[in-house]
Amino acid sequence: MTEKDQLADRLRRALADPRVTEKKMFGGICFLRQDHMLCGTGKQGFLLRVGKDQEADALSRPGASPMEMGGRRMQGFVWVDPGRCSERDLQDWVALAGRFVASLPTKSPRKKAAARSR
Repeated sequence: MTEKDQLADRLRRALADPRVTEKKMFGGICFLRQDHMLCGTGKQGFLLRVGKDQEADALSRPGASPMEMGGRRMQGFVWVDPGRCSERDLQDWVALAGRFVASLPTKSPRKKAAARSR
């Protein structure tokens, strides 16, 4: 089993939520709830969507760092070092991300999906 697979398995155990789906994104696996990205894996470790309002608090936690893509900071997202994240810590991170994602409005169906069904 690769390191990416091990990280994804750790997240699956922490999530244990039948409403969560998986999708390949950002060079790893992302977990979505109601089509909103919740968390995922990547070269930097665990990726958590905590929201802009919780980002400063999240970045003050051990092992957390800001997410950047193409030199641009992605606000509301943080990387967490798996080596500094126990299973209990990971459950806390997932809960933080879950609270943020639960606050988001329901997504409407995508236009591309609707166009393909015609």
